[in-house]
Amino acid sequence: MAYLGFDTSNYTTSVALYFPKENRIVHEKRLLPVKSGEKGLRQSDAVFHHTVALHELCQKLFEREKAAVNAVCASAFPRFAENSYMPCFLVGLNTASCISSILNVPFFKTSHQHGHILAALYSAGRLDLLKERFIAFHVSGGTTEALLVSPSKENIFDVKLTAYSLDLKAGQAVDRVGLMLGLDFPCGMRLDELASKSTKSYKIKPTVIDGNCSLSGVENKCRKMLENGEEKEDIARFCIEYISASLEKMTDFLLEKYGNLPLLYAGGVMSNSLIREKFQKKYGAFFAAAEFSSDNAAGAAIMSYLKEKQKEEKQCQQF
Repeated sequence: MAYLGFDTSNYTTSVALYFPKENRIVHEKRLLPVKSGEKGLRQSDAVFHHTVALHELCQKLFEREKAAVNAVCASAFPRFAENSYMPCFLVGLNTASCISSILNVPFFKTSHQHGHILAALYSAGRLDLLKERFIAFHVSGGTTEALLVSPSKENIFDVKLTAYSLDLKAGQAVDRVGLMLGLDFPCGMRLDELASKSTKSYKIKPTVIDGNCSLSGVENKCRKMLENGEEKEDIARFCIEYISASLEKMTDFLLEKYGNLPLLYAGGVMSNSLIREKFQKKYGAFFAAAEFSSDNAAGAAIMSYLKEKQKEEKQCQQF
């Protein structure tokens, strides 16, 4: 039996199947098209592109895997928080709900953030951490947050916001600097490639207040470097090192506050090779592989399995 998941974020259309007996994920995903030079998509455009792409991805997925679906889950909102809503998630949500009704199988909702954490745990081979407390960073274009994660009887796990960016999100900083350097949106992968070609190293003094970082200065500093004729590779390196230093200081603050808990880093920005290598060496931190760091439906698929299993256990306890 397989468990089906959907995630239709502001960047990626994705659908996934999870096979618990084999602990195997099969998924299809597609980046939403963004015109050269633009910083992103309007929600109405994202909804349109998801609608066009989703049925094609479903067809490709089920051509690869002739699976019987046992339960369905979709990312319904960015995070479990009041007023957390984006129209683009409606495409995956509605599709999942229809499939659930047609197949007469359970349907569950989760958050995009929960999906990122589950996908990262799966990729790192550490789904066992769901039984204990750990610290998870979700670092992307829309979010730069550190979360205290604890087991939950209701949502599989609950998250408590413990630190965040006071202004610009890390992914926004990456994309703004990338566009400044002439890269296409989203810029993370190409900025990583540029930065890896630089031989320079920078001493960064990040602004972190009570564990919360400020990233608003990095764009201006990078623009000044560009105006002064510095190499694009060095500017990219400075941007990545600035973000890395900020996350490092946030991490040190949280480890001092909560103790030596396991560390998990998820979200598109955390697929950066420079940050990943440094944090694995210093903290022994867990990271997702690149395909599971960026937006994907793997976490929603795994959540459908965990919620169905939880539902069955509750029914057994009643008897």
